[in-house]
Order: sequence, then structure tokens, then C-alpha cells
Amino acid sequence: MSNLPIKKFRLGLITVAIWDNDGFYSVDVSRSYKDKHGNWQSTTSFAHGDLLNVAKCAERAETWIGRQTNDQQSKGA
Repeated sequence: MSNLPIKKFRLGLITVAIWDNDGFYSVDVSRSYKDKHGNWQSTTSFAHGDLLNVAKCAERAETWIGRQTNDQQSKGA
């Protein structure tokens, strides 16, 4: 496994990172925010207003992973 995600999708403050674990993909979802000192931080807690972007990023990740899986199966066939 790499120390960097294989792919990222971002909408507004929401980021989905996709990790390749030897052909098994996992996904992290996070929200960026600035703390009281003005430093960027991230959290895995989401407000109501974040949920549409969470859903859209998750859908993009699912589509991307599906394409990778299909491509791998096509090459093996």
C-alpha cells in the first residue's frame, strides 16, 4: 500500500481519498476547516450542509473504483 491515495475527489470542503490496498479499494471521507488560529484541519464529522457534497464525492469514488475493477477484469479475460 502506498502512503498516498491513488485518487482524490473534492467538492467544496469535502474530500474523498481512494486507497489501493493490493486491488482492494478503500475510501476516506473528510471535511476541511480552519481552526481558531487559521490553520487548516480536517474532520470526519459533517454538517447537514455538507451531505450533498459527501454524497456526490462518494458517487464519483464509486464510479471510479467500478471502472478500475472493470478494467482489471477485462485485462484478465
